[in-house]
Amino acid sequence: MATFELSAHMTVRPGQLEGFKKQAAEIIRLTKEKDTQTLRYDWFLTKDGTECEVRELYASPQGLIEHKAHIGAALHKLFEQYADNHFMTIYGEPSPELIDLVKALHMEKQIKWFSFVKGLDSSSN
Repeated sequence: MATFELSAHMTVRPGQLEGFKKQAAEIIRLTKEKDTQTLRYDWFLTKDGTECEVRELYASPQGLIEHKAHIGAALHKLFEQYADNHFMTIYGEPSPELIDLVKALHMEKQIKWFSFVKGLDSSSN
């Protein structure tokens, strides 16, 4: 498993859907303009607009570190004003640098890690 993927989940604060969408658009803009290892960054909303899921794919764990550096201030604004209950599910082996970043941000309890076992690719034994 060469790539590094994750799913981020959050709730939209009541009455803040339009602001949430605008801030999400700003985060996506920054991602497009600055990131070099982000392969997927897709935002999904539930039909009632109360929950959001973000599907992310990076070339490596370093790509996630780079991404967080680029969107940090905009992401902070999202959670300060528009979103709550953030947690992430990460699929792949974290680098020591990523583990250090998670600890520095005090996000250990908001992340569930899964290590790759086996898939359709015949090279994954």
